[in-house]
Parts: sequence; structure tokens; C-alpha cells
Amino acid sequence: MFNFGRRAYLLLADSTIYDGYSFGAVGNAFGEVVFTTGLTGYQETLTDPSYYGQLVTQTFPLIGNYGVNYEDFESNRSAVGGYIVREWCNMPSNFRSKGNIDDFLKKQNIIGLHSIDTRSLTRKIREIGVMNGVITNQDPHVESVKQELLGKVFRFNIEQSVENTTCKEIEIYGSESRKYTVVLMDYGYKHNIRRELERRGCRVVVMPANTKIDEILSYKPNGIMLSNGPGNPEDNIEIIETLRAICKTNIPIFGICLGHQLMCLAHGGRTTKLKYGHRGANQPVIDLQSGKTYVTSQNHGYAVVGDSIGKDIGQVSHINANDNTCEGVRYHNCNAFTVQFHPEAHGGPLDTTFLFDEFIERLTKN
Repeated sequence: MFNFGRRAYLLLADSTIYDGYSFGAVGNAFGEVVFTTGLTGYQETLTDPSYYGQLVTQTFPLIGNYGVNYEDFESNRSAVGGYIVREWCNMPSNFRSKGNIDDFLKKQNIIGLHSIDTRSLTRKIREIGVMNGVITNQDPHVESVKQELLGKVFRFNIEQSVENTTCKEIEIYGSESRKYTVVLMDYGYKHNIRRELERRGCRVVVMPANTKIDEILSYKPNGIMLSNGPGNPEDNIEIIETLRAICKTNIPIFGICLGHQLMCLAHGGRTTKLKYGHRGANQPVIDLQSGKTYVTSQNHGYAVVGDSIGKDIGQVSHINANDNTCEGVRYHNCNAFTVQFHPEAHGGPLDTTFLFDEFIERLTKN
């Protein structure tokens, strides 16, 4: 018989309370409440640094059924602020499983909440937009507790997200004998980006987000990869300045997610916060050149404003089929292209992995 365990609650900024039960760590977890629609890939979600500071809700009702293994992780630790599911499986069945999700959350000190109406919560976020909240073991039905927690909810803000998820020192994968050297700027990168480059014969030099142009160029890179990452892109002023300098070198550049947004800002464009973001493995994206529609994996709360990019600078290459937001840019004034979605798509569709091949072609031509 399943043991529901200790009571826990989700309190939203609009004072809505969801009653549930605790799993993982216990205590209070403040964050921005978001949802992701992936049917699989909960391990990748939990280890994706782009979720830094967020209370992540899984819309799929059963989580944890294939357990936890270390081969599928997208980073060395979990960056989520908290985790919300309808039901978690305490007896996973998979030959690759090394444990269950409850033990994983405890080890990572992540507070979890289960047995709430995640469909109701998702509808609320879609209608109102993302908002702050807290997962707590304190009872917010007690008015004094509720008011104390709400005060902290209102004050919560995601800060220094890239600084808290980037690597602390340079990491090198592969020998100098490999054909290409690619610098991967780590804004909170998913490990499968590095793996896709390694599969194509690249020596990958992972660099902290604040690395300056002189040190980047000292490795004589054939190409530069701008990774995904968390937070508001406009907060990264020094990184944007470095990207302006990188663009003048004519080294091929490929940007993904946050890297896509930062490149736009480096060219004088704008970004905007979406009502509830795009998070999941079923986002349809239209390639404006070919007319083809691809199913993509995405995780972002901000988007590039397509018409903020001057026609002499670049052009929008992809749009989201659901809301027409910008999903890609090809630049005219530098050797760069960027996309909002995740072509590495570990735990998602593989429709757009060919973009890594295009990046390698640019290295060859350069």
C-alpha cells in the first residue's frame, strides 16, 4: 500500500492553496511556478539548469515509473527550486534504473509535492500566467502562516541564475588531435549539447559564462557554441558585451535557447517575457525557408522579439506554430545562426539534430 506520508502544500501568489503530500526533501521551496508537458524525460527536466529557481510542474500524471539512472542527466546536479507531480512511482521498473525519484530528490535537497490536481494548476498558469509560489510543509490554511509565506513569495526573485549554474573553471573534452575545437560557452548548458559536438569529432572546451574574449580566442576555436541557460537574458550585461566582440571575429557561432536570446540582445534587439513560456517536447516550429514544421523540445520563459532585429543584421528563420514567436535567427553581419528550441533534444524529438551538422559545415568552410 502506498504511503502518502507527510502533508505538504502549494501556496500561490494569488493565495490559491493546493493540498498534497511531501516527497523528496522537506521545508519551504520558493520559486516561479511553471509547467512542462513532456511525456518522458523527467530526469532530463530535473537536471536541466534552465529550470533554476523554478517550481516545476509535470503535466504528465505519473512520474518516476522508469526510475533514475545517471547516464541521462543533463548536468551534475539539479537546479530546480521544487518539483510538483500528480503521482510519483515508488516502485520503478527498468533495467537501467539505479534508484527512485524520491531518493534522488532527497539527495539533491529538492522539495517535492505530489497528489495535487496538476491539471487545475496548469489551467491556472495558462489563464493567468506564471507566478511565484511556495511548496511548504507548513499549513497555509492557518492565516498567520499564510501571510508570512505570502510576504516571502512576493519578495522572491530569480537572481544571478547564470552565475549559479555555469561551470567554475574551464573543462576540456577530447584531445587536440580532433579535427575541430569548439568553445562551448556555458550559460547553464545541457550535457547533450557537448555530446552532439563530440559525436561529430569536436574537441569541446567548456568555458564559464563570464570568460573574456582574449581567453576564448587563446584556444583558437574553429567554432563557438552558445548554450541554453536560465533567467532573464537582459540581466547578462557583461556576457552580451563579450558576444559583441566575438561576432567581430567571423568565427562560426551556433546559439541555443538563452544563447539565441543573448545574441539578439548583442545585436541591439529585444526580448520579452512570455505569459507562461514554452516547456515540453511537443512544440511545433516552422522553418520559414523550407516551409517544413518540426516537433521540438523547448524550455524557456523569454522570447526574442523578431521585428526588433534589423533587416541588415539578420532575419527570422523559424517561428513557433502555436503563437508565431521567433524561434530562430540567421545573421547577415556575422557568421552566426541561433535557435530558441533544443536540437540536441535529449529526452525529446530528434527532428532538428541536423542543425549540428550545419554548424560543422560552417566550421569546414571557414
